[in-house]
Amino acid sequence: MAQRLNSKDASFSAAFDAFVLKDRDGGADVSAVVREVIAAMRAGGVDALKDYTQKFDGFALTENNLRVTAEEIDAAEATCDKDDLKALDFAAARIRTYHEKQIPSDVRYTDDQGVSLGWRWTCVDAAGLYAPGGRAAYPSSVLMNAIPAKVAGVNRLAMVTPAPKGEMNPLVLAAAKRAGIDEVYRIGGAQAVAALAYGAGPIKPVDVIVGPGNAYVAEAKRQVFGIVGIDSVAGPSEILVVSDGKTDPNWIAADLLSQAEHDPSSQSVLITDNAAFADKVEEAVREQLSDSPRREIAEAAWSNNSAIIIVSSLDEAPALVDKIAPEHLELAVDDPEALLNKVRHAGAIFLGRHAPEAIGDYVAGPDHVLPTARAARYASGLSVLDFMKRTSIIGCDEAAVAKLGPAAARLADAEGLPAHAKSVRVRLKG
Repeated sequence: MAQRLNSKDASFSAAFDAFVLKDRDGGADVSAVVREVIAAMRAGGVDALKDYTQKFDGFALTENNLRVTAEEIDAAEATCDKDDLKALDFAAARIRTYHEKQIPSDVRYTDDQGVSLGWRWTCVDAAGLYAPGGRAAYPSSVLMNAIPAKVAGVNRLAMVTPAPKGEMNPLVLAAAKRAGIDEVYRIGGAQAVAALAYGAGPIKPVDVIVGPGNAYVAEAKRQVFGIVGIDSVAGPSEILVVSDGKTDPNWIAADLLSQAEHDPSSQSVLITDNAAFADKVEEAVREQLSDSPRREIAEAAWSNNSAIIIVSSLDEAPALVDKIAPEHLELAVDDPEALLNKVRHAGAIFLGRHAPEAIGDYVAGPDHVLPTARAARYASGLSVLDFMKRTSIIGCDEAAVAKLGPAAARLADAEGLPAHAKSVRVRLKG
């Protein structure tokens, strides 16, 4: 079962640090394979894309069936359960409303030396979204990745999603329609990322690529970064629950397993000041695993990567949380606001006993694309800002450059850049 740690133990600090720094990815290095795919795509374009699609998806791709038509999307939507579609509509509305509040403001002002300053926000021209297909199809991720782009004002949003044997997930296509995605292509893998970055036949290059995928997709995003922007190179999913022992242990067990069921490399952590409660949660996890359809996956994550940490007081919890910097943090305590104000590093924080992480995955509104692998120390979840960039604005009249120029020219001289200095001095009188 999960590792047990107790802050009272003399060995706790070393054991905790080892737990935090443990490498959970543990997969084979796919960088060389991905590099070959990207090189082949750059050289062969759509022909290489056809070859890879036949090889990996068993699908005969042509320029005629590469793009999913609006009629195909409508037909797929018609096969979806009506209640599923209502849930998508409900989620999409909440996600859109939340992200609309993130739109940043432009600023212009004149300082006391007469210099006109400010900044302006503009969106990228085009964004690409990778949506997993087959069994790992997540309509919610389509909404979470696409809606912020559209709210930001992106004019062209292209989605790629694999179609094994030519089949596509209808609810993924329905989600794409609701999110306002402009183009959908039935391709996947590293080759699809390369197509978005460099273009391939009718697929034109984009400026930013977002969305989840397997190790090959993640590595492809890493390798094309710089040619395009990316959201992140996501690692295994994580959840950390801080509980005072007053919540139903079955609830906490379910919350912990909600992330463990994603992948064998996922991580679930419980921090509590109540050892008896920890025992009850562990027993509840054992019971829930016994009849879980995803038992093999969740059990591996729980046994190999997870922990129950006993502390003397929950006052110790914020420092431990910040070292872990989890993707998801639940504060299942009497006064979650008090703990919230002491935590600095977490991707998303869920307040109280009735706010499970799964609410955030689907319908709360904030994005569920969050920093993993301790990246919450320096990174944020996906937002409209990932599809926008800030441009500085600087304006000087004759009087303003006279005030700023001498210092600028002196610094240019000090750095051995005479043309810099001259470009200022030619504007100065005397």
